[in-house]
Amino acid sequence: MEKILLITDSASDINKDFIKKNNIKLLPFKITFKDMEYEDGIDINSKMLYEMLPNEIPKTSLPSIDRLSDILEKGIKEGYTHAIIVTISNQFSGTYNSVRLFCDNFQGLKIHVFDSLSLTMAEGAIITESVELIKAGKSFEQIVNVLPKIRDNTEVFFTIDTLEYLKKGGRIGKVAGTVGEILNLKPIITIDKKGAFQAIFKVRGVKQSISKLTSIAKSKLEMSKCKVWILSGDAKEKALTLYESIRHLPNLIECKIEGEICPALGINTGKGLVGFVVETID
Repeated sequence: MEKILLITDSASDINKDFIKKNNIKLLPFKITFKDMEYEDGIDINSKMLYEMLPNEIPKTSLPSIDRLSDILEKGIKEGYTHAIIVTISNQFSGTYNSVRLFCDNFQGLKIHVFDSLSLTMAEGAIITESVELIKAGKSFEQIVNVLPKIRDNTEVFFTIDTLEYLKKGGRIGKVAGTVGEILNLKPIITIDKKGAFQAIFKVRGVKQSISKLTSIAKSKLEMSKCKVWILSGDAKEKALTLYESIRHLPNLIECKIEGEICPALGINTGKGLVGFVVETID
């Protein structure tokens, strides 16, 4: 009988209670600041990270392969026969390639490594749906075959207070950053099909950016039933405003404020991110 182990990295931003309840294993990114190394979400949280940013930009490195090896070895002892590992987009990190290379040579479990081509709860949604599929009795092969569809049905949209950190991290052009800050333009950013950031709108100020995000959510819900997760980078008031503007829309299966941006992602976005992940349900 199959027993499937689910593993993801800390960029998935999945609720810790959900992780614990469903025995999901987490691979934390490593964050280095002033010669000190932290594990994302374990000995550094978002509040600590945002306090660091004005002084020096911390550096991130890949999750530990030794930790992954330990998780898999322990999984074998616990009776797991298969593992599904979902990672952050290969456009933002070498995690997918590193994990895949290791798993290609790992013996004892049948492993599928899947590139989410995204991040935060767009990555996390693939894991949460996998949990439901396991509970429904779906086989490893059936789940693996449906992962691309879940990925294609899931999108992320967000805005940030400043382009400074995306610019410093090489995630956005310097000219775009300078012009945006001068004009107080807030970009609405998504992830394209290749798994990279793409600015799709520019609006002036916080109020208009939340209005535009609401409009995008409404357009998605007009076409299909959806699940929505509200994202926040230490921006609770803005997240609540966005939540209130979305939660009564028709075709909404569920809407949760449940995507607190992890430190490893916060390094590139800075404090103040607000947005949402939407999953279309066929």
